Amino acid sequence: MAGPLTGIKVVDLTRVLAGPFCTMTLADLGAEVIKVEKPGSGDDSRAFGPHQHGESAYFMSINRGKKSLTLDLKSEKGREILLKLVTQADVLVENFKPGVMKKLGLDYETLSKINPRLIYCASSGFGQTGPYSSRPAYDLIIQGMGGLMSITGPDASLPTKVGSSIADIFAGVFSAIGILSALHARNSSGRGQMVDVAMLDCMVSILENAVARYTVSGIDPVPIGNRHPSIAPFASIKTSDGYINIACGNDSLWRKLCEIIGKPELAEEQRFLSNHSRCEHMPDLLPILNETMCRQSSTYWLELLEAGHVPAGPINSISQVLSDPQVLARNMLVELAHPVAGMIKVPGSPLKLSETPAEVKMPAPVLGQHNDEILQMLGYTNEQISEFKAIQAI
Repeated sequence: MAGPLTGIKVVDLTRVLAGPFCTMTLADLGAEVIKVEKPGSGDDSRAFGPHQHGESAYFMSINRGKKSLTLDLKSEKGREILLKLVTQADVLVENFKPGVMKKLGLDYETLSKINPRLIYCASSGFGQTGPYSSRPAYDLIIQGMGGLMSITGPDASLPTKVGSSIADIFAGVFSAIGILSALHARNSSGRGQMVDVAMLDCMVSILENAVARYTVSGIDPVPIGNRHPSIAPFASIKTSDGYINIACGNDSLWRKLCEIIGKPELAEEQRFLSNHSRCEHMPDLLPILNETMCRQSSTYWLELLEAGHVPAGPINSISQVLSDPQVLARNMLVELAHPVAGMIKVPGSPLKLSETPAEVKMPAPVLGQHNDEILQMLGYTNEQISEFKAIQAI
């Protein structure tokens, strides 16, 4: 079954994570994604471990479904090939520092003259404008600058990043949204446009209640561990063999929890009578819940809470996530046959469309795997391709 982006051709000049995550999503949705890489070494993440038969598991996990074309963009022939590719493309995605593409003569202004229908997405740390636009950026830097580390972790004395590279990933997600929006706009205008996505902007946009709390109270939010600043109890609770998460989003669920744990009197205490008062007195309530629930196992409490319709869940390890029946039922773990690495497992697509479903069709490419195929498609002869190889343009 064809994906919703079947027929869309994407030129992918991105490296490492933010851009590749975006273009992987487009590939899952059916777009033809041609990943342009540096000859010899390719995407930086090809060097990231662990490796399976010499192929990076990191690279393979975020570059599935793409074709690999090696081009030296600093060479005249390499740029010539890219420009020819752009004439046939719908989308180009790059995540160089602002200014790099202009130096190469491959900026939006230049490429839009060659292909006025081109959607050009530039994903960078700080965007194409502003006083920080030329600064380099990595996920850790942006998590700190974007305020996320100031509200994450056990307390203010220990700044903590989110466990996955969430600044990169959200930049990839918002880039994909921007590209899809621009493609839709092109249906009526007939013209492409530039999509400018900054990792820092993305971090600010997902700060959620932290921004709301500060703008209303004038007080900087601080880390409160696994608790929620506006809902209680909404926290990790200790059991005899670990912790479970419980989320009582209203007073009715709170009363049900009190009955299940054998403490109905807690629901009548003035300190814990309403959600607002429970939030204020959570430092008093949490030890009571821990002391009560640590007498039984996580499985014991989770079964009772599920039967009582109180939202609760385990804190799974990665191995437990990847064997979870719900995760497997939703095809969120996909096995692919890679030509060098052999059988590999990668996350599936979370985008479930009833008529034009997203699909993980093929593994990440070996460096330069599709050089001949793509160059022949562009009209180059075998002799010309051999010449490109000889002068190391590809």
